[in-house]
Amino acid sequence: MFNYTAVDATGQQKTGTIDASNTADATTKIKQQGLFPVTVVEVNAATAALAGKGAKKSGFSFGKPKVKGKVLMVFTRQLATLIDAGMPLLRSLTTLIKQEKNSGLKNAMGALADSVESGSTFSDSLAQHPSIFNKLYVNMVKAGEIGGVLEIVLVRLAEFQEKSQKIRSKVLSAMVYPVVVLVIAIGIMAFLLLFIVPKFEAIFKDMLGNKPLPFLTQMVIDSSRFVQHNIIIITAAIIILFIGYKIFAKTAYGATMIDRIKLKFPLFGDLVSKTSIARFARTLGTLVSSGVPILQALNITKETSGNIVISNSVTNIYDSVKEGESMVGPMEHSGLFPPMVVSMIQVGEETGQLPSMLTKVADVYEEEVDVAVAGLTSLLEPIMIVFLALIVGTIVVALFMPLISIITSLQNATGG
Repeated sequence: MFNYTAVDATGQQKTGTIDASNTADATTKIKQQGLFPVTVVEVNAATAALAGKGAKKSGFSFGKPKVKGKVLMVFTRQLATLIDAGMPLLRSLTTLIKQEKNSGLKNAMGALADSVESGSTFSDSLAQHPSIFNKLYVNMVKAGEIGGVLEIVLVRLAEFQEKSQKIRSKVLSAMVYPVVVLVIAIGIMAFLLLFIVPKFEAIFKDMLGNKPLPFLTQMVIDSSRFVQHNIIIITAAIIILFIGYKIFAKTAYGATMIDRIKLKFPLFGDLVSKTSIARFARTLGTLVSSGVPILQALNITKETSGNIVISNSVTNIYDSVKEGESMVGPMEHSGLFPPMVVSMIQVGEETGQLPSMLTKVADVYEEEVDVAVAGLTSLLEPIMIVFLALIVGTIVVALFMPLISIITSLQNATGG
């Protein structure tokens, strides 16, 4: 007995259960129903694995191993090179298994080789490992197999992964910098309030007695006392807020709201928007140019968009294309796509050059992401330095103000 997820000719997703002796047999039966299998999983796969029967061939593995994008990109590029050189798929996989160091990918490659050897197609074999090979990967390989251009599709996949990895790294670097500075600022402030300010407070009490302190100094001392007396409550509140955010982000409403805020957030919103457009265009363009039907390509693009607001917009585009209409209407209505993008896609539809137009949009917006990251970094550096200086500087000035009074008093006393 196997559970399966498949898509029909229109790109609609179907799920169900089918009786079969093995994965290859199940895949064949699903295809006979006019469906394209995406995942085929044995219902009793866990029992079979514990009994040591067929776990390798069913593609089952404990913990759903994750493989980093860079590792998968290298594997795809090497496989494309070997197949392009005329080496059969099975031999290419066995060659790559010997040199693969990542255990998760190595085990998956062993299962792929066994599955291909037993008669399954490469795309069907890949679909048994959804935690490593996503729908975009599987469907592009399927299109390559149907068109007899597997090596070309694999090269496109590797290029797609390289570009995606490059953009992800640049966006992360832009996002990480302010977070790191903020954490450092909070750490320094906590250290000063918990350990340094109390020592100065004791000095002021000994030297000045009950004399009133400057307003800024008194405010810093009051803040220090509050943090000292409520450190457990403050820590618990931060943890509760973090957990609450995570729970809220997992709800449909919360995830949509957060993704919408990301697109409109000051400074970062423009970068997130350009990254989302580049990803949409690159994914859809790569799929369509590889021979994946437009409806199926839109369905995959929706699921791999990385932003719910963009995903909802792609759903509207999908519905429009399914009704035989243009992509342009829903794109304009969403307000997410700039006029230039809409115009280029309209021209692509009218001239039959949609894949190349999508690729050009992706190229343009990936360059825009580069410019936006550089601009954001150059803008954030002075802002965060000033922010850090203000926090530390305020506390330092507040502590030195009474010291100046003490020193002046001592000088007057000595002079007298």
